[in-house]
Amino acid sequence: MTERSPSSSAESNRSTAPLFALLRGAIAAGLGLGSLTVLVLALWICSPDPDSSPGGALHTAAGLWLLAHGAELIRTDTLSGVPAPVGLVPLLLAVVPVWLVHRAVRDALADEERPVSSTAVTFLMVVGGYLLVGAAVVVYARGGGALSVRPMSLLLPSAVVVTGAAAAGVWTAAGRPVGPPPSWAPVRLHEALARDRFGERVRTACRSAAAGTAALLGGGALLVAVALIRHAESAQQSFARLSDDGAGQVSVLLLALVLVPNAAVWAAAYGLGPGFALGTASTVTPLAFSGSPALPAFPLLAAVPAEGPGTAPNWAAGAVPVAAGVTIAWFTVRRAAPAHAAREEAWSLRETALTAALGAVGCGVGAAALAAASGGPLGTRTLAEFGPVWWMTGAAALAWAMLVGVPGALLLRTWRLREHDEGEDGAGEQPAWEQRERQDQQDQQEVDGEGRRWWPWRGRRGDDGAAGAEPSVPDAVSVAAPAPAPKPNAGVGAGGAGGAAAVSAPAPAPASAASARVPGPAVAPGPGEDEADGFEPYDFLPTDPWHERTARPGEGGPSGNP
Repeated sequence: MTERSPSSSAESNRSTAPLFALLRGAIAAGLGLGSLTVLVLALWICSPDPDSSPGGALHTAAGLWLLAHGAELIRTDTLSGVPAPVGLVPLLLAVVPVWLVHRAVRDALADEERPVSSTAVTFLMVVGGYLLVGAAVVVYARGGGALSVRPMSLLLPSAVVVTGAAAAGVWTAAGRPVGPPPSWAPVRLHEALARDRFGERVRTACRSAAAGTAALLGGGALLVAVALIRHAESAQQSFARLSDDGAGQVSVLLLALVLVPNAAVWAAAYGLGPGFALGTASTVTPLAFSGSPALPAFPLLAAVPAEGPGTAPNWAAGAVPVAAGVTIAWFTVRRAAPAHAAREEAWSLRETALTAALGAVGCGVGAAALAAASGGPLGTRTLAEFGPVWWMTGAAALAWAMLVGVPGALLLRTWRLREHDEGEDGAGEQPAWEQRERQDQQDQQEVDGEGRRWWPWRGRRGDDGAAGAEPSVPDAVSVAAPAPAPKPNAGVGAGGAGGAAAVSAPAPAPASAASARVPGPAVAPGPGEDEADGFEPYDFLPTDPWHERTARPGEGGPSGNP
């Protein structure tokens, strides 16, 4: 057997990289379709009296998978016999294909075991592999079964879902950069991107927009939960009316779960003001529930408020957009005026307001996109329109975020800088002993500037206690050459009536430190002068660190004596 050279192996691996990317896209589509098919087949098996064959169950699974991509299905088994469109997409079900495509592109570009093709080739191959499986499912779902698909309704939604998720995977694999604009962009945009803070502002605006949109969804979900608790009896009755066997009840429960995000978006639109439609002849807003609603029996629809004008509990839903605006302001000020940063590092008022406004725009765009994805037809005539109007929901979200988020960001910035200034003022206050110690250090620095003193001088005091003049003895003597070292054990004795004091005079500094300052000669007082004039014999003992070193055990003094 012969071994292949490393170059040929690398070239072959590089040539097969697009095929692996294509396979990743196909596997991502197969995982989503397979998981949904297993779930539908399990429910069909558990059903005591299934209405269709296994082929019908497979057609239902294929239709639901296409519905998750935004396709419009046609329901043929209606009571009137007229086919009815179903275009309301369960948002929780749509999360599965988005996540699978995103992960497939990200892993294909971040694969370290195999050579990776260019970003564009990898992107196209993953998307192509996913769409190949999708095309096969569309062909299968067109014929037979209770649910069929309109192929033309799948073009735009699937392109947005698959292409957008794949583009997000490319961006994630690249480290989520804020890249340079295209060449045809204005010069001012290029100059703004060249600045250091532009990328930080963009990231802050994106975070605040995402946080504001999440606050809207969370507030809507809270409204739905409170309404369901208040109307728990009606929800239970509708749940029991739809099915009486275990498999049917599980199916209704799963359908209600995947529609919970849709209900949260509808409730958020309700809190924003535009509300949502329950058919072509009815609109639900906090001010009023007007028209003739087309309410099918479903547990989540039990959360719809009662017909008639709105009351105080209905108006309380306005707290949801207020919370979203406060969230945008908070996430903006977290970067504009950090808690432990200096005042000079904080953003200006204009930068803070502009970033909060960009976050409000992003929140409006996100709310409009979610409103457009959460609604759709459930039939013909009065059931042809369900859910919020996307452009009205987006405009209301933008208005609320602007009115609450921008002023809130400015107020929070002012408050944070005020707290920072108060913290600095409080940090400047020191205890009395620290102030005395600092004052002593300053006095010592002033003395050192005039000339170092080797000992504290107390001076002479008269009978009245006033300080006398300093003696004419100099504090220090500058020498150019060292004096001869004294003989060992030689001392200077001073005798008097008050007692004798014998001290050893230290030698001056060595020749290498000719400019050092050494203490002047000690003058011994005459008999009786120390007591009469307040003289203390130990006042003239030197305290330089050099003498401290000579006093250590095992070290000699200037004369070499231990």
